Amino acid sequence: MEYKIKTYDTSGFMDKYIDLKLKKEEKVNEGNGTFLIMPVQQMLKASKLPVPPTRATTHTLIFLTEGKASMKIGLHPVHAQQGECMIVPAGQIFSYREYEINDGYIIVFDNHFLIGKIGNTELLKDFEFLNVWGNPTVHPDTQTATYIIQTLNRIYNEYAANGIKNQELLQTYLLAALFELKKVYKPLSLNKSKRAVEISNRFKDLVHTNIRELHKVSDYASIINVTTNHLNKTVKVVTGRPASKWIEEMLIIEAKVLLFQTNDPINAIAAELGILDHSYFSRLFKKLEGVSPRRFRKLIDKS
Repeated sequence: MEYKIKTYDTSGFMDKYIDLKLKKEEKVNEGNGTFLIMPVQQMLKASKLPVPPTRATTHTLIFLTEGKASMKIGLHPVHAQQGECMIVPAGQIFSYREYEINDGYIIVFDNHFLIGKIGNTELLKDFEFLNVWGNPTVHPDTQTATYIIQTLNRIYNEYAANGIKNQELLQTYLLAALFELKKVYKPLSLNKSKRAVEISNRFKDLVHTNIRELHKVSDYASIINVTTNHLNKTVKVVTGRPASKWIEEMLIIEAKVLLFQTNDPINAIAAELGILDHSYFSRLFKKLEGVSPRRFRKLIDKS
């Protein structure tokens, strides 16, 4: 069965969620699908709100110079304010509902653009926050925030003047901003043992890519080569939630996207996620979301 959740590049997201009239009025430049930088307000004003749960092939960084911003990243609400950065890694599910008064930049790029001619795939390992299990917010000190803003101003001015004509220059500036963020980044697993963090991060990566086929903690424990009990305990120590909870939450995140993106019946969505007992699926959904999948879909229609 072909997996039905749509994953958008920059151009696809623009076509789906940006108002064409406002896009022209706000002079939204969608880049070439691999890179984009623009003022946050420009993007918000052109957005068709609410933007439902969706995922992109690109990473998104939002750095605020004024105001605050809120969105859901994964299953949880995330907030940032002036001088802070909010990050949505490629492949992570996100949504946002409200127009907020703020200022700053939104930067969108994929791995290919970041690596380009001046790096290699090993470079991606330097930035934990570009992984789905990373901390989605970075809180720079005043001096670092100033450096980042100066760098983003350079990126924006270059992009506004020349697009991606000078791609290597844009990559250099982008890497400089990312390394500034890395300098002040704090992992969610701070002060935990290195081995425990490695196991937990490996588990979350596997859940993200295998949630349709693997629903048991024992499945992931076997791949990681640890016992089921050890994996559950380790993940709970590092993240505050046992491995079983992570699996349940990822199933519901995927289900919410399918409820938004398709008109498939509930039992078909359950089957799409590898759950043959649709009654169990409905109970699990209601346990985590507070409403049944059918009620959730009606709320979508009303919004």
